Amino acid sequence: MEPQSPGCGRSSLNLLENDEVELVRTGYGKDMVKILHIQRDGKYHSIKEVATSVQLTLSSKKDYLHGDNSDLIPTDTIKNTVHVLAKFKGIKSIETFAVNICEHFLSSFNHVIRVQVYVEEVPWKRFEKNGVKHVHAFIHTPTGTHFCEVEQLRSGPPVINSGIKDLKVLKTTQSGFEGFIRDQFTTLPEVKDRCFATQVYCKWRYHQDKDVDFEATWNTVRDVVLKKFVGPYDKGEYSPSIQKTLYDIQMLSLSQVPEIETMEISLPNIHYFNIDMSKMGLINREEVLLPLDNPYGRITGTVKRKLTSKL
Repeated sequence: MEPQSPGCGRSSLNLLENDEVELVRTGYGKDMVKILHIQRDGKYHSIKEVATSVQLTLSSKKDYLHGDNSDLIPTDTIKNTVHVLAKFKGIKSIETFAVNICEHFLSSFNHVIRVQVYVEEVPWKRFEKNGVKHVHAFIHTPTGTHFCEVEQLRSGPPVINSGIKDLKVLKTTQSGFEGFIRDQFTTLPEVKDRCFATQVYCKWRYHQDKDVDFEATWNTVRDVVLKKFVGPYDKGEYSPSIQKTLYDIQMLSLSQVPEIETMEISLPNIHYFNIDMSKMGLINREEVLLPLDNPYGRITGTVKRKLTSKL
């Protein structure tokens, strides 16, 4: 008689019992609830267009374990709630709006124990000419997308993260990469001067005990990113590596914004390579370059204030 393999004592048609596994984390909700909110103050109008995603975690797991839906708030109701909160609360900032959503579900339903909200804002900018702002017209300006992530547990305050993504920047000089390790697989030449292009992803978390002007802070961080990337307008600023530029952005951001506790940045190295025209009898002196999407390098870094850091 052949020995049984592990598990053969159980019919292959039987599932594990509930006491043999555990649900580690659960959540459900509605993603990409889109809204254009218009604030009308007489003839002067202001807008916020956002896409909001909400995830709820409940104290019970009977919907998963037994198919009992009696504790479930329908995701369609979540969508409607986002719409109604925008009407009655407005959207002063996406961070405040996300906190309003967290507070609503935690205060309205005792069995909701965690709310996670992600909001990103469409980058509309008011038309302006010669310092005069238009009263109701806007232009889409994709110079970085403002997003936020807010999570709140029933037992604690909201944890608020803000961020910038899709901020594409390029400079044609004042960047190099030298002094790196060389081995038998290294073919990359050292360069003192090259194009430097990237698409910035930057996320930061706020101290929980500080009042924050979220809109002003976001603009400040974006200005810091651009300042450390481009440098002075008449001569630029040299970047010996993407790592150094990334760290300089973080240090200046935390210096200028004491409300920020941690900051995470990801910078892909978007490559532009010189096109060889020698077979056509031409010398191409970095005038015509080929954009290359893949593969690409990606540099990341996260900094956090030390406990002894003075704000």
